[in-house]
Amino acid sequence: MKIRYVYLCLGLLLTSHSALSKSAPLVSIPTHDAFFNAIKAHCGKAFKGTVSKDNVGNTFGGAALVMHVRYCSENEIQIPFHVGDDASRTWILTKTGSGLMLKHDHRNEDGSFHTSTMYGGHTVDEGYAQVQSFPADAYSKKLFIESGIAASTDNVWQIMIYPNRFSYRLIRPAREVQVDFNLESPIDTPSAPWGYGD
Repeated sequence: MKIRYVYLCLGLLLTSHSALSKSAPLVSIPTHDAFFNAIKAHCGKAFKGTVSKDNVGNTFGGAALVMHVRYCSENEIQIPFHVGDDASRTWILTKTGSGLMLKHDHRNEDGSFHTSTMYGGHTVDEGYAQVQSFPADAYSKKLFIESGIAASTDNVWQIMIYPNRFSYRLIRPAREVQVDFNLESPIDTPSAPWGYGD
């Protein structure tokens, strides 16, 4: 009798937990939502970029810089970043339920994953509707150390979105680079980034 009672209680607890899990809404942070939606509003458009900060110099070798807000869903935005003919980079911004995550998808020209890919970070606070910061996560730090670029473990990536400008910024001690994109002047969309098909 006692065993049946225990099983009954466990069953009720599991059923209640399952029901709560299904009905519980994801965490929604107003600044994250506003930031995500401001970028999403440009879906399908491409923009030319210029380097506004670079304390090392010539990071992109003077190549043409183009970002393309190529794919948008309720929880993910994919933004290929073209550097001249190099279509290896795609920024992936994802709602995780506890904040926002930024990842860098790097591909080889044949579409295969680059040895250094999917690094990035997750928001650690609410940030601002116009600016979000992504400190390097544990996966990225491990990848950087194994790749012999331990200085990158201090990376913080920032994305800024204003009515007329989108900016991508990388900062760490003794390193800063920022690319600004003019949202008031869309350009022709580029071809698909490597590994993403047509």
